[in-house]
Amino acid sequence: MSRLCFGATLVVLAVALAFGQESYQTGKNEISGTIGDTFVSDQGVPNSGLSNANVQHGNGVSFEVNYARILHTTDWIEFAAEVPATFNLDEDLHYAANQVPVDYRSFFITPAARLRFIPALAFSPWVSLGGGFGHFGANSDLIYYGTNTGNRSATSGVLQGGVGLDTHIPWKAIERYIFRFEARDDWSGIPPINVDTGKTRQHNYYLGGGMAFRF
Repeated sequence: MSRLCFGATLVVLAVALAFGQESYQTGKNEISGTIGDTFVSDQGVPNSGLSNANVQHGNGVSFEVNYARILHTTDWIEFAAEVPATFNLDEDLHYAANQVPVDYRSFFITPAARLRFIPALAFSPWVSLGGGFGHFGANSDLIYYGTNTGNRSATSGVLQGGVGLDTHIPWKAIERYIFRFEARDDWSGIPPINVDTGKTRQHNYYLGGGMAFRF
Protein backbone atom coordinates (compact mmCIF):
# COMPACT_ATOMS: atom_id res chain seq x y z
CA MET A 1 0.00 0.00 0.00
CA SER A 2 2.84 2.41 0.84
CA ARG A 3 4.48 1.71 -2.55
CA LEU A 4 1.17 2.32 -4.31
CA CYS A 5 0.70 5.65 -2.51
CA PHE A 6 4.28 6.67 -3.31
CA GLY A 7 3.81 5.77 -6.97
CA ALA A 8 0.55 7.71 -7.17
CA THR A 9 2.26 10.74 -5.62
CA LEU A 10 5.00 10.63 -8.23
CA VAL A 11 2.43 10.46 -11.03
CA VAL A 12 0.53 13.45 -9.63
CA LEU A 13 3.72 15.50 -9.32
CA ALA A 14 4.79 14.58 -12.84
CA VAL A 15 1.45 15.67 -14.28
CA ALA A 16 1.55 18.88 -12.25
CA LEU A 17 5.02 19.74 -13.51
CA ALA A 18 4.04 18.91 -17.07
CA PHE A 19 1.16 21.35 -16.93
CA GLY A 20 3.04 23.99 -14.95
CA GLN A 21 3.60 27.45 -16.31
CA GLU A 22 5.21 30.62 -15.05
CA SER A 23 1.96 32.38 -14.27
CA TYR A 24 -1.64 31.59 -15.12
CA GLN A 25 -3.34 34.21 -12.94
CA THR A 26 -5.26 36.78 -14.96
CA GLY A 27 -6.50 38.96 -12.13
CA LYS A 28 -6.00 40.01 -8.54
CA ASN A 29 -9.57 39.35 -7.42
CA GLU A 30 -11.18 35.97 -6.82
CA ILE A 31 -14.68 34.76 -6.02
CA SER A 32 -15.40 31.13 -5.25
CA GLY A 33 -18.18 28.80 -4.23
CA THR A 34 -18.07 25.28 -2.84
CA ILE A 35 -20.69 22.85 -1.55
CA GLY A 36 -20.33 19.97 0.89
CA ASP A 37 -21.11 18.87 4.44
CA THR A 38 -20.43 20.11 7.95
CA PHE A 39 -19.42 17.52 10.55
CA VAL A 40 -19.82 18.06 14.31
CA SER A 41 -18.74 15.46 16.86
CA ASP A 42 -21.35 13.88 19.14
CA GLN A 43 -21.44 15.44 22.61
CA GLY A 44 -22.25 13.81 25.93
CA VAL A 45 -24.55 15.37 28.52
CA PRO A 46 -23.18 14.77 32.07
CA ASN A 47 -25.59 13.78 34.85
CA SER A 48 -28.50 13.38 32.47
CA GLY A 49 -29.69 10.08 33.95
CA LEU A 50 -30.11 8.62 30.45
CA SER A 51 -28.59 5.36 29.25
CA ASN A 52 -27.60 7.09 26.01
CA ALA A 53 -26.69 10.63 26.96
CA ASN A 54 -25.10 11.72 23.67
CA VAL A 55 -26.39 14.55 21.52
CA GLN A 56 -25.79 13.22 18.02
CA HIS A 57 -25.30 15.48 15.01
CA GLY A 58 -26.13 14.77 11.40
CA ASN A 59 -23.96 15.84 8.48
CA GLY A 60 -25.37 19.24 7.63
CA VAL A 61 -25.56 20.12 3.93
CA SER A 62 -23.48 23.29 3.66
CA PHE A 63 -21.98 25.72 1.20
CA GLU A 64 -19.30 28.38 1.25
CA VAL A 65 -18.88 31.62 -0.68
CA ASN A 66 -15.59 33.47 -0.63
CA TYR A 67 -13.99 36.66 -1.86
CA ALA A 68 -10.21 36.94 -1.98
CA ARG A 69 -7.75 39.65 -2.98
CA ILE A 70 -4.38 38.46 -4.24
CA LEU A 71 -1.79 40.66 -2.53
CA HIS A 72 1.53 39.15 -3.59
CA THR A 73 2.69 36.35 -5.89
CA THR A 74 6.08 34.75 -6.50
CA ASP A 75 7.13 31.52 -8.23
CA TRP A 76 6.81 29.66 -4.94
CA ILE A 77 4.02 31.27 -2.97
CA GLU A 78 0.88 33.36 -3.31
CA PHE A 79 -0.40 35.50 -0.45
CA ALA A 80 -4.04 36.55 -0.35
CA ALA A 81 -6.58 38.07 2.02
CA GLU A 82 -9.90 36.22 1.92
CA VAL A 83 -13.36 36.38 3.50
CA PRO A 84 -14.89 32.89 3.61
CA ALA A 85 -18.54 32.66 4.65
CA THR A 86 -19.78 29.14 5.45
CA PHE A 87 -23.48 28.34 5.78
CA ASN A 88 -24.87 25.16 7.35
CA LEU A 89 -28.56 25.06 6.48
CA ASP A 90 -29.71 21.96 8.36
CA GLU A 91 -27.72 20.42 11.22
CA ASP A 92 -30.00 17.61 12.42
CA LEU A 93 -29.90 16.57 16.08
CA HIS A 94 -30.79 13.37 17.93
CA TYR A 95 -31.17 12.89 21.67
CA ALA A 96 -32.95 10.35 23.82
CA ALA A 97 -35.08 12.95 25.62
CA ASN A 98 -37.44 15.48 24.04
CA GLN A 99 -35.30 18.45 25.10
CA VAL A 100 -33.27 19.50 22.06
CA PRO A 101 -34.49 21.22 18.88
CA VAL A 102 -34.95 19.08 15.81
CA ASP A 103 -32.12 20.95 14.08
CA TYR A 104 -30.30 24.27 13.86
CA ARG A 105 -28.73 26.51 11.24
CA SER A 106 -25.41 28.28 11.40
CA PHE A 107 -23.12 30.61 9.47
CA PHE A 108 -19.52 31.65 10.01
CA ILE A 109 -17.78 34.70 8.51
CA THR A 110 -14.04 34.57 9.12
CA PRO A 111 -11.66 36.99 7.35
CA ALA A 112 -8.34 35.21 6.89
CA ALA A 113 -4.87 35.15 5.40
CA ARG A 114 -4.24 32.44 2.80
CA LEU A 115 -0.94 31.05 1.53
CA ARG A 116 -0.94 29.04 -1.68
CA PHE A 117 2.18 27.10 -2.56
CA ILE A 118 3.77 26.88 -6.04
CA PRO A 119 0.82 28.65 -7.70
CA ALA A 120 2.05 27.96 -11.25
CA LEU A 121 1.58 24.21 -10.86
CA ALA A 122 -1.57 22.48 -12.04
CA PHE A 123 -2.05 21.28 -8.44
CA SER A 124 -1.49 23.96 -5.77
CA PRO A 125 -2.08 23.29 -2.05
CA TRP A 126 -2.95 26.11 0.31
CA VAL A 127 -3.51 26.90 3.99
CA SER A 128 -5.73 29.51 5.61
CA LEU A 129 -5.94 31.03 9.09
CA GLY A 130 -8.34 33.67 10.33
CA GLY A 131 -11.12 34.58 12.68
CA GLY A 132 -14.46 36.28 12.84
CA PHE A 133 -17.90 35.49 14.18
CA GLY A 134 -20.61 32.88 13.87
CA HIS A 135 -24.33 32.70 14.51
CA PHE A 136 -26.62 29.79 15.39
CA GLY A 137 -30.38 29.66 15.01
CA ALA A 138 -32.29 26.72 16.51
CA ASN A 139 -35.53 25.29 15.15
CA SER A 140 -38.80 26.31 16.85
CA ASP A 141 -39.78 22.62 17.17
CA LEU A 142 -38.37 20.05 19.57
CA ILE A 143 -36.97 16.78 18.29
CA TYR A 144 -40.06 14.64 18.97
CA TYR A 145 -42.98 16.99 19.60
CA GLY A 146 -43.86 20.38 21.03
CA THR A 147 -42.51 23.91 20.78
CA ASN A 148 -38.96 24.84 21.61
CA THR A 149 -39.34 27.38 24.41
CA GLY A 150 -35.61 27.67 25.08
CA ASN A 151 -33.15 30.22 23.78
CA ARG A 152 -33.03 29.83 20.00
CA SER A 153 -30.20 32.17 19.04
CA ALA A 154 -26.49 32.40 19.86
CA THR A 155 -23.54 34.36 18.45
CA SER A 156 -19.86 33.82 19.21
CA GLY A 157 -16.33 34.52 18.07
CA VAL A 158 -14.85 31.95 15.67
CA LEU A 159 -11.29 30.84 14.91
CA GLN A 160 -10.92 29.36 11.43
CA GLY A 161 -8.22 27.12 10.01
CA GLY A 162 -8.32 25.57 6.57
CA VAL A 163 -6.42 23.56 3.98
CA GLY A 164 -7.21 23.00 0.34
CA LEU A 165 -6.08 22.03 -3.13
CA ASP A 166 -6.59 24.17 -6.24
CA THR A 167 -6.31 22.67 -9.71
CA HIS A 168 -6.41 24.42 -13.06
CA ILE A 169 -6.04 23.59 -16.72
CA PRO A 170 -3.59 25.91 -18.52
CA TRP A 171 -5.88 26.48 -21.47
CA LYS A 172 -6.56 30.05 -22.52
CA ALA A 173 -10.34 29.66 -22.76
CA ILE A 174 -10.73 28.61 -19.11
CA GLU A 175 -7.58 29.96 -17.47
CA ARG A 176 -9.62 32.16 -15.12
CA TYR A 177 -11.34 29.14 -13.55
CA ILE A 178 -9.98 27.02 -10.68
CA PHE A 179 -11.31 23.73 -9.36
CA ARG A 180 -11.16 23.80 -5.56
CA PHE A 181 -11.31 21.17 -2.82
CA GLU A 182 -11.16 22.38 0.77
CA ALA A 183 -11.48 21.49 4.43
CA ARG A 184 -12.06 24.12 7.11
CA ASP A 185 -12.53 24.00 10.86
CA ASP A 186 -14.62 26.78 12.37
CA TRP A 187 -13.95 26.60 16.12
CA SER A 188 -16.92 28.37 17.62
CA GLY A 189 -19.10 28.71 20.66
CA ILE A 190 -21.87 26.19 21.20
CA PRO A 191 -25.34 26.30 19.63
CA PRO A 192 -28.49 26.77 21.77
CA ILE A 193 -29.64 23.14 22.14
CA ASN A 194 -31.23 23.34 25.64
CA VAL A 195 -28.89 20.82 27.32
CA ASP A 196 -25.57 21.37 29.08
CA THR A 197 -22.79 19.33 27.50
CA GLY A 198 -20.15 20.90 29.73
CA LYS A 199 -18.52 22.49 26.68
CA THR A 200 -18.10 26.13 25.76
CA ARG A 201 -16.61 25.58 22.27
CA GLN A 202 -17.08 23.13 19.42
CA HIS A 203 -15.39 22.22 16.12
CA ASN A 204 -17.44 22.61 12.94
CA TYR A 205 -15.61 20.72 10.17
CA TYR A 206 -16.55 21.70 6.63
CA LEU A 207 -15.56 19.58 3.61
CA GLY A 208 -16.49 20.80 0.16
CA GLY A 209 -15.63 21.21 -3.47
CA GLY A 210 -16.41 23.69 -6.19
CA MET A 211 -14.89 26.41 -8.36
CA ALA A 212 -13.18 29.80 -8.15
CA PHE A 213 -13.02 32.58 -10.74
CA ARG A 214 -10.21 35.10 -11.12
CA PHE A 215 -10.78 38.58 -12.54
